[in-house]
Amino acid sequence: MKDKLRTIWGELTRREQLQLKAWFCVLGLGLLLLLLVVRILTTVLDYDNKRKEQESVPEYVPVVQLLTNVWIMDADEGKMQIFRDGVEEIRYFAEQSEKNMPEPEAFREQIADIELTDGRITAVRVKKERIHGKVLSAAPDSLELEGYGRLPLASDYKGYRIYNTLVMCTAADLPFGYDFADFCVDNGEICGILMAKEAAMEYIRVLVKTSDYAETLHRELVLTADCDFMVQYGTPEALQTESFPAGTELTLKDDSSFFAGDRVRVVPSVLTGKLYLNNVRRNCENAGYRGRLELQPTEGGIAVINELLLEEYLYSVVPSEMPASYPAEALRAQAVCARTYAYGYMLRAGYPQYGAHVDDSTSYQVYNNIAEQESTTTAVKETYGQLLVTADNQPAQTYYYSTSCGAGTDAGVWNGDGMSELPYLTAKVHNFTTLQQDVVLENEGDTLVENPIENHSESLPENPALLLGQEDAFGHFITGENPDDFEAGEIWYRWNYHVPELDRKVILKALQERYAANPQLVLTLKDGEYVSAPIKELSQIKELYISKRGSGGVAAELVIDTGKHTYKVLTEYSIRYVLCSGDDVVIRRDGSKSTPLTLLPSAFFVLETEKAGGKEDGKVVGYKLIGGGFGHGVGMSQNGAKNMAAAGYKAEEVLQFYYEGCDVRHIYTE
Repeated sequence: MKDKLRTIWGELTRREQLQLKAWFCVLGLGLLLLLLVVRILTTVLDYDNKRKEQESVPEYVPVVQLLTNVWIMDADEGKMQIFRDGVEEIRYFAEQSEKNMPEPEAFREQIADIELTDGRITAVRVKKERIHGKVLSAAPDSLELEGYGRLPLASDYKGYRIYNTLVMCTAADLPFGYDFADFCVDNGEICGILMAKEAAMEYIRVLVKTSDYAETLHRELVLTADCDFMVQYGTPEALQTESFPAGTELTLKDDSSFFAGDRVRVVPSVLTGKLYLNNVRRNCENAGYRGRLELQPTEGGIAVINELLLEEYLYSVVPSEMPASYPAEALRAQAVCARTYAYGYMLRAGYPQYGAHVDDSTSYQVYNNIAEQESTTTAVKETYGQLLVTADNQPAQTYYYSTSCGAGTDAGVWNGDGMSELPYLTAKVHNFTTLQQDVVLENEGDTLVENPIENHSESLPENPALLLGQEDAFGHFITGENPDDFEAGEIWYRWNYHVPELDRKVILKALQERYAANPQLVLTLKDGEYVSAPIKELSQIKELYISKRGSGGVAAELVIDTGKHTYKVLTEYSIRYVLCSGDDVVIRRDGSKSTPLTLLPSAFFVLETEKAGGKEDGKVVGYKLIGGGFGHGVGMSQNGAKNMAAAGYKAEEVLQFYYEGCDVRHIYTE
């Protein structure tokens, strides 16, 4: 091959040889340039790809999270067990941070802020400052503690109930007048609440209203006592005490020098002494207050709180709520109801801003309006510490009222899901036949066992009280009488009410007032639906009728149709309010008369309208009610309890009839 190439090369002229060499050189240079371009392009592409890869992978940024005011349950080498927002968690220390942390014992059962980096603990700040004191009052953003004054609540404060089962709590769970909790303080704010114990509460705090219960706060107080007494005032740091002999009369206004500090406390020198508010009018003369009085100055006046033993409070509640002449077993049932009702508010106060559990008016239980009576005081003592509790061991909602019409209703009467929330408040007819059949016992050998109603449901009629929710059934029931009913002999068992001349201005005013109290209870028909809307006018009424009844027959919805507007009034209370003219009389079963000023006796009634000219399509000019009972109809009928006791039934049997499934428990010994 080489020889052949040499022969070909030799046959070329020198010029041709030079030209061929030139072409080879050009070809070589071209190849070199091509290789250079490829190299450059490859480098550029590699750089671009690397740049894109770098852009697609984000730069590492650690995730930092701060957990504030968590409860540290335990700590061990390398990990920590915490409780946060109701959930237990295990968190591990970052390797470097663990070396700089204190021993685990320093963290156990503490409130702390914990810093997490990428889910691991990198810093812990334990908040060790704790204080302990009786809770006097609460506002949405602060707590008043005895000995410390008012302290702000941190916006991110946390509360923990650390006895029994560990759960979250809030400031609203703190019992006033008690020191069951510690408070963790950081930068002058309460950042943590530790409810450390649970104990039976013996003292209740009652807000004393002005004369005739007209106002909550007082402008002036005239104080005295039947024994020596002392007045404590000033700040926690500079508390002062002045003593006064029995009978001394002190007049305090909201600008009194006594109010230069925090609360003023008036304390009798002996436990059996009584304090008196001479300018506060009550039904009984010289209403004396056991325990001590606390006077709290506010912008609106002076709040008066009477702190006393729960049992002594009941000495004045029971005779104010039930006549002292009633049978002993009825009074005992009333005492248990009153104690249970009060204890529920001791657990969750009605007036946290003043540190009071209840007030002394009908908004809660009437207190100190009737003088203490021997029979009612005996009933309180004989039921000492007894509460009525539900199946889950919580104080029952022991609603009670004066008289039934022969049937009661459930808590749905207040426009709530009463049957599911308070299943022990059931609708039933109130007669001795029902009482005897309420729990059926059969003798099986030597053992008495309950006869389960569900096993015989096909042979039992439907609950008659539920049937009374039908208009025809209730009309037949309320226009007749059943001598077997507990209250068949009571004057409020049946009554009539006649409004011959309907006053639209009075009804309009009542509608507007109930709307102002709760806009969801007075509705207006618009576009086929009832909605909440202000009520501005009430033209001639064309129709007035009960559109819905609750269990037991209680009126639940009232419709007022003017043609121009149609209104619907909800709940028994609002209906009683709207249909009360304020001038016309109720004629009771015995023929006696009573004039209700703002509220009809009950909502267990049928309504019959009177129209102009007697025409069916005429305007409503008046109405008649045939009704029965006195009160809301939920829980225990007091006159029913009276007649049950007179028939030989015990207090516990009375309570179990009206509050199904509840039992009596002793709070101070169990």
